[in-house]
Amino acid sequence: MKQYDVIIIGAGQAGSPLARKMAKAGKKVAIIEKRLVGGTCVNDGCTPTKTWVASARAAYLAGRCNNLGVHVDGYSIDMPQIKKRKDDIVMHSRSGNQKSLEEDPNIDLLFGEASFSGHKVVAVNLNDGASAEITADMIFINVGLQTVIPDIEGLDSIDYLTSTSILELKTVPQHILVIGGNYIGLEFGQMFRRFGSQITLLERGPRIMSHEDEDVSREVHNFLEEEGIAVFTNTQATKFEKDAHGRIQATLNINGRTEQMEVSHVLVAAGRKPQTQALNLQASGIEVDDKGFIKVDNKLQTNLPGIYALGDVNGGPAFTHIAYNDFTVVWRNLLMNEDLTTEDRPVPYCMFTDPQLGRVGITEEEAKKQGINYRVAVLKMKSVARAVEVGEVRGLMKAIVNADTKEILGVAILAEEGGEIMSVLQMAMQGGITYDRIRYCVFAHPTYSESLNNLFMTLDDK
Repeated sequence: MKQYDVIIIGAGQAGSPLARKMAKAGKKVAIIEKRLVGGTCVNDGCTPTKTWVASARAAYLAGRCNNLGVHVDGYSIDMPQIKKRKDDIVMHSRSGNQKSLEEDPNIDLLFGEASFSGHKVVAVNLNDGASAEITADMIFINVGLQTVIPDIEGLDSIDYLTSTSILELKTVPQHILVIGGNYIGLEFGQMFRRFGSQITLLERGPRIMSHEDEDVSREVHNFLEEEGIAVFTNTQATKFEKDAHGRIQATLNINGRTEQMEVSHVLVAAGRKPQTQALNLQASGIEVDDKGFIKVDNKLQTNLPGIYALGDVNGGPAFTHIAYNDFTVVWRNLLMNEDLTTEDRPVPYCMFTDPQLGRVGITEEEAKKQGINYRVAVLKMKSVARAVEVGEVRGLMKAIVNADTKEILGVAILAEEGGEIMSVLQMAMQGGITYDRIRYCVFAHPTYSESLNNLFMTLDDK
């Protein structure tokens, strides 16, 4: 059994930078990755999907720029080229990340599947067929999530797509049935609609994006339908069959009535679950919750001293930037003797539909549940000068504020570059800048951020 100072399971957005920091501090590190260095973000998530979002937006602009007096005739979608561009960008990021690990003399990068065989003992079934058993005083688990596959009759017989496998398509599907009305399903649905696919989107609940306020959800629903996406709520797929010609027959329950639909592809985007099953956590005594997420305290340590869980696998917000922040918390605590916790950290995020949704802080529904004396500022994008000038008037700006202290409690910006606009207000929230000060700030003209003046001016009328 080989002794290390540190074992890291998973080379994702927390694991890889942590390996480098620990190695720089003089510790001998083993980092185990069963698939690809970089984790979901680099290989299957942020990086590849945003390259395709960019291509889809170019197609969208080519199709509507007549309104701006620019005429583009006969544009076409070159899916192999779109995929190659994505693959090249992903490979550049992945290879640079992997090279930095392999070239560090204090890091051993092991490709294989890890499982616990005892207290702080990890067995590795290496991808080359060999095996190893290693141990360390500090162990960090960064294995992420995987797609939840719903129990639907016939689903396993139709070669369904996931957010990973869909990225390997080299042709534009004729008709995609998307199961799931949240961020992954909505991004891919709009993207492939713009590539030319017919899209039918199913949401089992009463509205898409159930974690957002109803008015935000409604705005997104509306612009998706405007682009030709069929959105069905209170709807579930109950059965799939494939005919002799490869066509998929879907049986749907739509508000209690049964309908049949023929589609070419099915994308499963109904949620994600932790990849903890293969870790054999019981052998080490690491505690998990009833959904399989590893339990951690506010310093990301498990019930066992010296063993930590970082990123999506610990049940916190499932975002790349949160995984990276987990990394900063543990390395600064362990190597810099700081006393950081995950309590009260902001959780900003973006959904990269077009327009984007940038969100941070609490929603209006959450403010109600907490009994806060709050006020709501809303500004439709059709009233924003910059949006009118560039022809992007879909969406809205919304802020929840404390009526007593004037603090900004939460923000939803559904707009072109909504994430960038949201970040301005996030900085204000973290710096304690109240909405009445932003109302009279001087911003550059004409910018989207300048309209934050007008957003908070709406509160004068109440």
